[in-house]
Amino acid sequence: MHPMSSHTATALVADDEPLLRERLVVLLARLWPQLQVVAQARNGREAIEQFDELAPAIAFLDVHMPGCNGVEAARAMRGRTLIVFVTAYEQYAVQAFEQGAVDYVIKPFDESRLAETVQRLQQRIASAAGAAVSSPIDEAVLERLAAQLRAHAAPRAHLRWIRASVGPSIRLIPVEQVAYLRSDEKYTLVVWDGGEAVIRKTIRELADELDPERFVQVHRSVIVNLHRVAEVVRGANETAELRLKDRTEVLPVSRSYLHLFRQM
Repeated sequence: MHPMSSHTATALVADDEPLLRERLVVLLARLWPQLQVVAQARNGREAIEQFDELAPAIAFLDVHMPGCNGVEAARAMRGRTLIVFVTAYEQYAVQAFEQGAVDYVIKPFDESRLAETVQRLQQRIASAAGAAVSSPIDEAVLERLAAQLRAHAAPRAHLRWIRASVGPSIRLIPVEQVAYLRSDEKYTLVVWDGGEAVIRKTIRELADELDPERFVQVHRSVIVNLHRVAEVVRGANETAELRLKDRTEVLPVSRSYLHLFRQM
């Protein structure tokens, strides 16, 4: 993250409800005209991608988003930005705020309460005296919050088969046989026990449909089957590489997804 003053601060806003997301952007423009909202995301996965590209100083993250939620996104951004949780359920945000998030904002937004958040953010940036600032949230706290959200989430039907063209025929590939998936521009390469195939679904679509207990995104272009991971080799700049069981390929792990393997 580049050093910046409160006059040039940048922000990301993530919320799956467009009207509420736009309402927050409008209020921020009124309360902090110098703040540049450089990205708006509809879910945690988009937020992580935009954060990796733009490195905003502040991230407003809705706790409850489909797929990758705001807490999972915060885990990916931890230590690199100031995090403000946005939620309709105060208990989640209060726990994170007490453990290091800069603040939390309850929906529907109250302008006077948001003004307090803006003041707190400006003070944090000013006190850093030009140095990079971030929210010192403990990883264990975020994991506990993520577990609570998963426990209360409505059960979803996950993808069990991947339909792919293999030569002249259509093949139904059982997901448990898939080692990894890798994007190739408009297409996705599926690598499984029986070979390889190209499908038209994007990595983003597949990440929302596959069982997150088995399949995790480790790079903007890669999803891996955790059951096939043999070794995690750390690299420079908080990146890593994955070596798979019974395969020679080496897959990249970007900085934003390294937290998934900290315990390994």
